[in-house]
Amino acid sequence: MTGEWVESHEYDLIMSEIRSPSLARYRDIVPDWPGFQAAIAAPEPVGIRVRLGLTTPEGLLRHLGAQGFALEPVPGLTSQYRLVSGPRSIAQTIEHWLGLFHIQQTVMTLPVLALAPTPGERVLDLCAAPGGKTTHLAQLMDDRGSLVAVDPKEKRLRGLLANVFRLGHTNVLVVAMDGRAVPGTALFDRVLVDAPCSAEGTIRRKGRNETPRTPNFVSYVTSLQEALLRRAIDLTRPGGTIVYSTCTFAPEENEGVVSRAMEGMPVQVEPISLRLPHSPGLDRWRDQTYHPDLRHAWRVYPHQLDSGGLFMVKLRRSGLGSEGQLTDGWSRVPEIFGDDPASYDHAFRYSARTELEHWFSNPDELAGVQWMVRGDSVWAHTLGSWPVPSWPRSGRGGGWRVVSLGIRALRKGAGGAPTPSNRFLTRWGRHLAPNRRIQLHRIQLRTLLDGRPVAVPGRSPGPYALEWEHMVLGRGILGGRGLVHEIPKALAAQLADVVAAVGSP
Repeated sequence: MTGEWVESHEYDLIMSEIRSPSLARYRDIVPDWPGFQAAIAAPEPVGIRVRLGLTTPEGLLRHLGAQGFALEPVPGLTSQYRLVSGPRSIAQTIEHWLGLFHIQQTVMTLPVLALAPTPGERVLDLCAAPGGKTTHLAQLMDDRGSLVAVDPKEKRLRGLLANVFRLGHTNVLVVAMDGRAVPGTALFDRVLVDAPCSAEGTIRRKGRNETPRTPNFVSYVTSLQEALLRRAIDLTRPGGTIVYSTCTFAPEENEGVVSRAMEGMPVQVEPISLRLPHSPGLDRWRDQTYHPDLRHAWRVYPHQLDSGGLFMVKLRRSGLGSEGQLTDGWSRVPEIFGDDPASYDHAFRYSARTELEHWFSNPDELAGVQWMVRGDSVWAHTLGSWPVPSWPRSGRGGGWRVVSLGIRALRKGAGGAPTPSNRFLTRWGRHLAPNRRIQLHRIQLRTLLDGRPVAVPGRSPGPYALEWEHMVLGRGILGGRGLVHEIPKALAAQLADVVAAVGSP
């Protein structure tokens, strides 16, 4: 089956045995053991990461503060905050629904900061779902360059897509694929391997009951982790960077995996330049000896950052590459997806571009955005290049398929007319022409979300952007019955809950 991890069913069965870990075996390597125990016994603070490019920390804090939320900055981390208090779940805010911030464990932002991608680079996220690190990578890249996000499991891919679309990132190519089977025809500047693991570092969220680590699990997961890391090294250009990370404390899944993967591979450990509390990696554990340079790896325990647990190591691919080696396998993203240009609907593409221009006060706001027609949709993206044409159609791991490219911008509607997507309108809402928006007050919005039409006199029939409190929420259509919303059912239900939680008009 295309896009499926060959052993995913086996992994799920084994993971079910690891409901919660036994941590006593780490007493000798954890600094301040009483502090560690106190941290895992306490609730973990909710962390958020501001979606720079769509808002600013100052603007977001002002809006959340007006609703009664108190947040504090995380020392040493830009644009990341902890929730101190609030009237409800911070996920029940319009700012979260619109993708102005992402709820994320504070410690889980560190691997992306260690990898440090820059705009214009070619970056691979080898274990991407559910997308917290993928979207953080895209943000640091300023949505420029090419970010390939790979994951094999369809259910997890849905979560990845939801986060990419909600946060409005346009330089992400999502591919259903086993990370161990990514073809080596195109090399990357940077690769992140946030490997599947026993997840001991999430203990504050998942409970503290002890369950033994089974030999079957340890054998399976460490083999998987090593294979992913070795593949990442192979896919990195000479001089490029790899970060391997897990959310577990287990040396078998951390230093042990990295030490074995380094054997015979053209890679070396590099220090991590972040200035945050942490402990060094291990060069030995019980009767095992690891690569001495792994002392430059990071172990972050829950009491050190008041978050979860993390291991990460930064590696540099050694050797010199030719210019041809760095460009082979990469090509310009085409305007048509697929192998049959004869089936390309030129009229649809022309009408789609014309329709988009009518929605914007200044079409130059879309400067730098490229367009791809795929079936009955037009996708907006900012990828500089992509590796897809160089990848074999089938191979080890069951094959692959392209899931998404940037954000779907338009789709053929009734009668073949192009209609802007909801996520496209929310992503570029602040640039839409005033005559394409309908401003709603709270009662009108709640009426629409209840499935009832709203009268809007003086407007011509057709599609409009729905706006509430100067924020574009999605698409509506004005017809003979009045204005109705065209927000997908699941998103509309979430929005209705948010609007109800905010309070009365």
